[in-house]
Amino acid sequence: MSHAPTIRAPHGARHRDIRTRWIWLAAWPVTAVFVLSNAATPLYVLWQRDIGFSKGTLTVVFAFYIVGLLGSLLVSGVLSDRLGRRPVLLPALALALVACGVFATAGTVAALIAARLLTGIAVGATVSAGLAAVTDVAGPSRRRLAALLASSAMVFGAGLGPLLSGVLSETLPAPTVTVFAVEAVLLATAALVVVRMPLPRPSTPSGGPTAGPAARSWIRVPGVPRENAMRLVLGIAVFAPGITATSFVLSLGPSLLSGLLGTGNRIVAGGMAFVMFAAATGVQFAVQRLPRRAILVAGAAATVAAMASLVIAVHGASVAALAASAVLAGAGQGMGQLGGLSLLNAAVPARRLAEANAAFNIGGYVPAGLLPVTAGYLSDAVGLTAGATLFATALAALAATGGAVVLTARRHAGDQDR
Repeated sequence: MSHAPTIRAPHGARHRDIRTRWIWLAAWPVTAVFVLSNAATPLYVLWQRDIGFSKGTLTVVFAFYIVGLLGSLLVSGVLSDRLGRRPVLLPALALALVACGVFATAGTVAALIAARLLTGIAVGATVSAGLAAVTDVAGPSRRRLAALLASSAMVFGAGLGPLLSGVLSETLPAPTVTVFAVEAVLLATAALVVVRMPLPRPSTPSGGPTAGPAARSWIRVPGVPRENAMRLVLGIAVFAPGITATSFVLSLGPSLLSGLLGTGNRIVAGGMAFVMFAAATGVQFAVQRLPRRAILVAGAAATVAAMASLVIAVHGASVAALAASAVLAGAGQGMGQLGGLSLLNAAVPARRLAEANAAFNIGGYVPAGLLPVTAGYLSDAVGLTAGATLFATALAALAATGGAVVLTARRHAGDQDR
């Protein structure tokens, strides 16, 4: 009597399925930390009311996040490439949990600054080690998927944070406490993922016994191999104006909404930030198959359009134009981020990838920290309308220049446009 053969899924197929699940799971710690990065946005109006500080001070509080992030990026990329992703990610998540506690009990501007600083340090470590971890789990054959998921995890978390904060703070008691208690739970689940993540051992460090002092240093300005320098420049040229635009909306958007709508409803402010980053997430899935150069040029164009909409909003008292500005700013950041990370993922070796991610983010976050602070103090001096107009004009020029750089740059490393 014959028996029908038992059909089993090939081992390789099961392995691919498990690896695919882990690529998605590996992006969760990035999302959880980025939820914290913007969770405070709808709550600033409460702290302003209770503590009492100006729009200029508000942008300084916001900028200390950038200070912590940049300081972290000087160390975390090198640490991650040499020691591994897990030894950097777990302390980052612990710092994020401490930041939640400081936010929940903050009663002074100094406490808010400390919480933002800790958040920035945690985010800096996460964008270095966390993005590289997604790529490590994906493996060499799925680097483009890894770039898409890592980049989307950043912007989705950045948008989910203010929406969650706005809804919880409007509907539950103790608004500045409940939000961060929920976020602490999210961070705890992210830590469990990091503990179980199937990460390879770190590659051999590039700084051997014969390497120069810069290569052996644990604290240095991050960079990329010389042959990948143009990829870094092209990515930053578009990503920097895009993330600066979204930083402005995050720091002064609630003030603009309050002036235009005459309401301080935190769900509205959180919802605007969520829509902005939802656009940043969705646009990346929409354009993922386009050539990288086309993605970058489209990102620059979206940022220019966002700044034009911002000018219309503040001069015409138009909520619709402000919403359009937020959506376009999100699209600009999303495409600049995806295009830049994809260029780096395609060519930078694994032993330098976390450092490359750090260099890319430093290039974006420096203007994102400086320009909104300038706009905040300018708005205190000359009014929000004039300050926002000057900011929008300068940033539109910067974005247009970035797009022109991408269009005119000589093609490097043949796969750059694929």
